Amino acid sequence: MSIFSRFQDIISSNINSMLDKAEDPEKLIRLMIREMEDTLVEIKASCAGSMAQLAKSNRELADVREKLDRWTERAQLAIDRGRDDLAREALLEKRAVQKRVEALEAEAIRIQDIVAQYKNDIKELESKLEQARNKHKVLVQRHVRARQSQAVQSSIRKVDTKTAMMKFDSFEQRIDRMEADADLVNYGVKKDLDSQFADLERDEEIEKELEDLRQKKAEKTPSADQDAG
Repeated sequence: MSIFSRFQDIISSNINSMLDKAEDPEKLIRLMIREMEDTLVEIKASCAGSMAQLAKSNRELADVREKLDRWTERAQLAIDRGRDDLAREALLEKRAVQKRVEALEAEAIRIQDIVAQYKNDIKELESKLEQARNKHKVLVQRHVRARQSQAVQSSIRKVDTKTAMMKFDSFEQRIDRMEADADLVNYGVKKDLDSQFADLERDEEIEKELEDLRQKKAEKTPSADQDAG
């Protein structure tokens, strides 16, 4: 599946806009990155080829310039030796070589421009690719967070609210029972003390009643003796 029809489509593309319209943004961004990487490989290969061509052209240009200098020297040598005929031939060769030099210089300039354009394209494409990779990283992070949130929500939905409330009620009742047991412990101690004091109080009343009975008996006893006398 091709997203871009040409290199210029990649450079001029609005990644955010494309992703906003996509049904599956993460899948789309992966395809975009893959196509950008493939295009980058192709452009780098083309650039490397042009750079090799430029190097070859420059070597050939250097050789031809040496020939140009050599024919210039030969023409001068022929003039010095009075051989105008040879000087004329040397200048004709020089002219042909000069044309070759000019053609190679023009070719070198053309290739230099191509290489420069390739390098500029590579720079722009790498920048676009970095943008796409960063966007993909963000999408992946969002996807991970969304799945985690979905898992949490799913776990929450799986919890039986009624059962949970029953467990809370049961736990609350256990706490109430524990508190009641603690109160009963204290209450039992207090009741025991109260009982002991109550017994003491009852014992005192009995002793008082006994004393009263003794007193009454003592009061009756002398009267009985007197009657007998």
